[in-house]
Amino acid sequence: MNENPQPLSEQEIARIREALRDVYDPEIGISVVDLGLVRKIEEVEGEVQITMILTAPFCPLAGMILEEARRAAQAVTERPVKVVMGMERWDPSMMSGEAHQRLGFGF
Repeated sequence: MNENPQPLSEQEIARIREALRDVYDPEIGISVVDLGLVRKIEEVEGEVQITMILTAPFCPLAGMILEEARRAAQAVTERPVKVVMGMERWDPSMMSGEAHQRLGFGF
């Protein structure tokens, strides 16, 4: 691991977030970014750490979704990537406007 890691730049965070747009919740068919599941992207001890939540606490596809997110982020950064589960509960208000429209939620 790099002993003096550079902080993540806004550009690198944007590239990672964009890559995560290709990771979909398979039951809903909307990206984890648009669902608001990606809660934080940060540098922790030289690694990219992505904190995510899921729409359901005991989602049977959790492992698959988290691994897809890790691979997508790893494809656009040279740093090691770790995806961790956050403790926050998901709420539909976390979705993007586009996701609200696709699911028929009104504002």
